[in-house]
Amino acid sequence: MAITVVGSVAFDTIETPAGRRERCLGGAATHFSLAASFFTDVRVIAVVGEDFGPEQEAVFKARGINTVGIERASGKSFFWEGSYLENLNEAKTHNTELNVFGSFQPKIPDSYRDSEYLFLANIDPVLQKRVREAMPGVKLVAGDTMNYWIKDHKPALLEVLKGLDILIINDTETRMLAGMNSLVKAAQQVMSYGPRMLVVKHGEYGATLFHKASTGEPAERTFRAPALPLEEVVDPTGAGDSFAGGFFGYLASQPHLTPGVLRRAIFYGSVMGSFAVEKFGTDRIANLKREEIDERFEIFRDLTHLD
Repeated sequence: MAITVVGSVAFDTIETPAGRRERCLGGAATHFSLAASFFTDVRVIAVVGEDFGPEQEAVFKARGINTVGIERASGKSFFWEGSYLENLNEAKTHNTELNVFGSFQPKIPDSYRDSEYLFLANIDPVLQKRVREAMPGVKLVAGDTMNYWIKDHKPALLEVLKGLDILIINDTETRMLAGMNSLVKAAQQVMSYGPRMLVVKHGEYGATLFHKASTGEPAERTFRAPALPLEEVVDPTGAGDSFAGGFFGYLASQPHLTPGVLRRAIFYGSVMGSFAVEKFGTDRIANLKREEIDERFEIFRDLTHLD
């Protein structure tokens, strides 16, 4: 079953203790789509500038990702520069240039409209809502956001949450969105805004799935998955989006949404996130083999005794 993802396709300059990489391919939609493509068909909606060429296009094509919805505009692509020299769990932003992304108005190709799954990556909630409303027939909708939208655009974000089945954010964002320190209470509050499932990312400490039984009920099921201990983290930039791609991509590959499928999806998300950090940009995920994914999933299974 196909996933349509709307988000950013960008260039990143990144510095970590492992080194520095200039203008590598990045963006939330990029990392998400590459990870999800190992499980199901993926269609991207984004905008790029004239600096996005055949080399970058080939990264998507090699994974069979549909790029019909990537608009080409005059100017430069979205650019971000940041470092992780002080803390690998928190990026320090040095420069952000929206460029063509600043006037992005998502356009949904007719060939995308039969998609059964929709992922709203981290962009302006006004645009997220517009895409959600333009695709009313999707089976399952998941989304992401960040502290900037929570802090300065919360009313618009709350409108988006009404149309989500699943929200994927980190623990700091969960507490900020709910205005509560207790993670469990914050999760219940966030789900009261609309999503029936909340996936809370804890970085190197794993992720927690909160799932309410039905609309209007409190959180009734909670599942916690650890992260895989890694010897070295080269670049954490795409880890969260790759986690989301693995998680949602696996869900889209399954005929039914059961508690067991949700648990396995959390682990596949963690698997994809663990690969993403091993090299700069998209280098590791773009050259990954499906056998490696399954092998690492088995490591998680042994680590946690997952049935």
